[in-house]
Amino acid sequence: MINNNATVRTSAPGRICLFGEHQDYLALPVIPCAISLRIRVEGVARKDNLVRVDLPDIGSEEFFTIAPRINYTKKRDYLRSAVNVLQRKGAVFSHGFDCRIQGSIPINSGTSSSSALTVAWIRFLLEMTDSYPYPGERMVANFAHEAEVLEFREPGGMMDHYATSVGGVSYIDFDPVISLTPLPDHLSSFVLGDSLQPKATTSILSRVKNRVVGVVEKLGKHYSDFSLRFLVPGELKRFERVLNDEEMALLRGTVVNHHITRQARLLMQEEVLDHQRIGELLTRHQTILRDVLGISTTKIDTMLEAAIAAGAYGGKINGSGGGGCMFAYAPENPETVAEAVEKAGGNAYIVRPSKGTELEQSG
Repeated sequence: MINNNATVRTSAPGRICLFGEHQDYLALPVIPCAISLRIRVEGVARKDNLVRVDLPDIGSEEFFTIAPRINYTKKRDYLRSAVNVLQRKGAVFSHGFDCRIQGSIPINSGTSSSSALTVAWIRFLLEMTDSYPYPGERMVANFAHEAEVLEFREPGGMMDHYATSVGGVSYIDFDPVISLTPLPDHLSSFVLGDSLQPKATTSILSRVKNRVVGVVEKLGKHYSDFSLRFLVPGELKRFERVLNDEEMALLRGTVVNHHITRQARLLMQEEVLDHQRIGELLTRHQTILRDVLGISTTKIDTMLEAAIAAGAYGGKINGSGGGGCMFAYAPENPETVAEAVEKAGGNAYIVRPSKGTELEQSG
């Protein structure tokens, strides 16, 4: 698709999960928001089959040769896996390329830096093929999910890939099949705060997911018609004869979080957005994530408290938890909120909803 002398630039955004944290693996809906921190890929074609990737953000380089099947050299080898996935889809690469990947998204912080990299990289690779037609942002998300998750048999859903590829604010449902509904772009600025504590994705997901899934499976054995999707908080008392106190707390937290997500969707579809109410729902969500699921940290709690005291309307931890980032909704005076987050020990970024992956230049 590319003129061999052309420079290609592509990008993809990071994301925050506004509502539905720890819900996607239960096939419950989520509301992510792409943010104005991005990963960018820039490169040109070579005359041979070598691929050289400069990664200045981590002080590294990658080299490999285009082949029908490229062998992986490390765990989560997304640069190579994306080429393999596209070749299986029929893409042809008759040449290699020199490129550089840089970004402004905090790494290992729950803001989908790896998914943004994979999406931006696939968008770049599609421009480097001989004649593969651009399939659209949703198919790019599918390709990225295959390259990042399925290829390495990793746990993980498609929220991150859809959020970073399609962009904006969206309501993503997973039952009976994955579907994405764009929501109106009424949201204003957020302050993202990196706690500088690496998130503990694997251990947190294992602990929280296994416990919640265990509760759901237990109830499924006692009630043939049991479904999380249709439960409301007022209907939970009848399960007390089956579940112990800890299991009831997990079920209640899960159902309330789902209820909050549905409330947020309706609120965000209104012609005039109640910004204060969005902040309140975020804080309610955080209370459950902190007190019931136990995924927050003392430092993130302190950063959130500082942000709200400085004028933010509300906020929550972002991502799987155990570290990483928080964010606060700050339509007014985000600079003051960012300063408070930094005084609490975090790195602060003022971000806004952003477009998805795009071809920034080709030529």
